[in-house]
Amino acid sequence: MSKKPEMSELVAFCKSRGFAYQSSEIYGGMSAIYDYGHYGTLLKNNIRDAWWKNMVQEHAEVLALDSAIFMAPLAWKASGHLDNFDDPQVDCKTCKARLRADHLLEEFGISADKQPLDFINQELDKLKKENKLKCPVCGGCDLTPAKRFSLMVKSNIGAPTDELTDENVVYLRPETCGGIYLNYKNIIDSLHPKLPFGVAQVGKAFRNEIIARQFIFRTREFEQMEMQYFLRPEQMVEKFAAWKADRWQWYLNFGIQAEKIRWYKHEKLAHYASDAYDIEYDFQFLGGFKEIEGIHARGDWDLSQHGKFSGCDLSYTDPYTNEKFIPHIMETSVGLGRLFLMFLDQAYTKESVNDGERLVLKLDPRLSPIKVAVFPLLRNKPELVALAQDVAKRLRPHYQLEFDDHGNIGKRYRRQDEIGTPLTITVDFDSLTNQDVTVRERDSMQQTRVSLAKLEEYLHEKLGL
Repeated sequence: MSKKPEMSELVAFCKSRGFAYQSSEIYGGMSAIYDYGHYGTLLKNNIRDAWWKNMVQEHAEVLALDSAIFMAPLAWKASGHLDNFDDPQVDCKTCKARLRADHLLEEFGISADKQPLDFINQELDKLKKENKLKCPVCGGCDLTPAKRFSLMVKSNIGAPTDELTDENVVYLRPETCGGIYLNYKNIIDSLHPKLPFGVAQVGKAFRNEIIARQFIFRTREFEQMEMQYFLRPEQMVEKFAAWKADRWQWYLNFGIQAEKIRWYKHEKLAHYASDAYDIEYDFQFLGGFKEIEGIHARGDWDLSQHGKFSGCDLSYTDPYTNEKFIPHIMETSVGLGRLFLMFLDQAYTKESVNDGERLVLKLDPRLSPIKVAVFPLLRNKPELVALAQDVAKRLRPHYQLEFDDHGNIGKRYRRQDEIGTPLTITVDFDSLTNQDVTVRERDSMQQTRVSLAKLEEYLHEKLGL
């Protein structure tokens, strides 16, 4: 039976290979905040672009938006975030650790998601009386009752920090969909879309998590990719099913195995929602299924609330019947960091080869940070280096490419395998006379001689780009 890999292994790999680093590491690091290195940035951007292409380019009725991080503070009152966007916090009096009360209860099979504090504290008290409840950090039993811990991150604009009041405090957005709702009227007035239509955006969001210990799966600063779909209420069932199928297929199209993802249906819904599903992925490094993307039927609550608090009429007027009503909303929402972790988790592969073991990232070529690497067989032979550089120069406008002449050819292959490069090109002495090169495929390690005249056509076919 194979041993489950530890998350520390993936964290070390991401650091050593330039995928992700802990933020401000030279100052001791910022908890649950990460920076993306060269290969990580390229991979993350490729995932983002793949989502964007599917969501906006391939759906004519979905429009683009890039809304600001800061919004009017009253907007967060209207959305319910100021009153209800929180987690239940428990403190350990012995080691001073802050803990998520709902996570503590989950260890005993008690679901506390979206449950009121009274319910959570009742369940905690039962476990305390049975001497079962202990701090997971120090093992102590002296835990406080659960209290509300707001996830909103405060900031200030136009006022000194020592003059902040409830009236002038601003917040870094905890999710990106609010900017879509606040721009709904602008979009209707300027672009005149007809129902149903969607609005998609990618942007940063911020949450003051009590505790976050799962690498980039749960962070305090992250990127969301969301699409809000506005429609008539009678269209919801049909469109909800269609978008579920569309999003599921997207994962399969980019190499996620069907047995590694599943649907989770929410039984306890927000008061305004009529249906809610999550796509969950089975992480080898997190030890099981975790939420990746949410697809929710939100009703007309969001626009109704913002209309009420802002005083603006956010109804939609049917251009054919002049009927006025508040559209209902269906959303898809996914964290870019979680997709990044998911694709790394599936791609990270160790396998036996003739000369031992190799580590390879078996990413879909469309997502791979580097598409093609070019090697001269020997770095001390100017004629080989010159031809290899010429090949790289020809290909660089078409592909994210890397030129590598350090170390022996075997080590160069291993380096490119580890960052997920699907194809490598080697220029050798035969290349000088025959005007061809060796192309090696990452997954099969098969090598093929390809003429320079047909090289670009061959790469295009193999990479599917």
